[in-house]
Amino acid sequence: MDTAIAMLPTVLLYSSHNRCDYLHREFIIDRALRGLRGDRTILHLPVSVKSQRGQRFDYGRFRWYYMHFRGRGLRYYPFYWNEHLRNQDLDIFFKMLHGSQVVVLGGGSSFLGMMRYRAMGMRYCGDGDLFRKVLIARQERGALTVGFSAGADQLGEYLSGIISHSALDACGIGLARDIVTAVHFSQARRRQIQRLARGLPHCLAFGLPNDSGIAISQGFLPSGSFWQTLLFIIDCSWEAPADLHHIKTRQGEKIHHFYSDGRHWAYNGGDMLVRVISKDYRWQKLLLVTNESRFIDYHSQKPSPLQSIQEFLAGL
Repeated sequence: MDTAIAMLPTVLLYSSHNRCDYLHREFIIDRALRGLRGDRTILHLPVSVKSQRGQRFDYGRFRWYYMHFRGRGLRYYPFYWNEHLRNQDLDIFFKMLHGSQVVVLGGGSSFLGMMRYRAMGMRYCGDGDLFRKVLIARQERGALTVGFSAGADQLGEYLSGIISHSALDACGIGLARDIVTAVHFSQARRRQIQRLARGLPHCLAFGLPNDSGIAISQGFLPSGSFWQTLLFIIDCSWEAPADLHHIKTRQGEKIHHFYSDGRHWAYNGGDMLVRVISKDYRWQKLLLVTNESRFIDYHSQKPSPLQSIQEFLAGL
């Protein structure tokens, strides 16, 4: 079990105003540069932005940052949506999607992007679920998929807009299993997270302020139960004075979580949540580990007698 828990994250959900250095370098760029056999690639997908001009602008907000790492062998490519994609275009797209070291789902409209990802699979081979299937295959082999803004919303179990849409319309890709997030969080959006938590009691609901994220590792125990670790990231590295109003972490904001019964917890950078869901989905158990290595029972919010994650997992 030590090996599984130490496993590199396969999902990163995050919200940022610009390219804050710590989160992007430590959790995205460095991961891409670990690629074997010279495969140090990032595929960036601004597909959720409505116009092609807007998609190019969205990618440009990342490209300037990627450029700093060309000397270390980083390669980065965008793929743009348009109404006239040919089969050969989609063949290139799905091969890049499968093979890239890191895939980044960019910002825009969560619902529009999901519609386009489904349409790409339908056009290519008549399978509207193909995009999700390729991302799952990437996850199973340990590759990282990143969701920024709308992309973070899409990688969860449901889109945060499920509040005003049907569950079928608001299904996410589900790489972050049983998790739902609201990005660019501020205190004015507390009620949205509370409603998500109340309406989706089997999911963990989080509000991600700028600049913060959740790095997720997951897998299965020998018993068949599903385990998941969530590492909470708070980034205060962006220094541009004109942007500080938009960067809530620089104002002391944390990552907010609401329970289905209305209770609340705020996560600091370096905190971790360990979760196990039974094979038959009849129960789930969670343990909070603070950045000071204190163990807290998730359900009671009181100190736990456990002394290690391995002790928590024993017998599960």
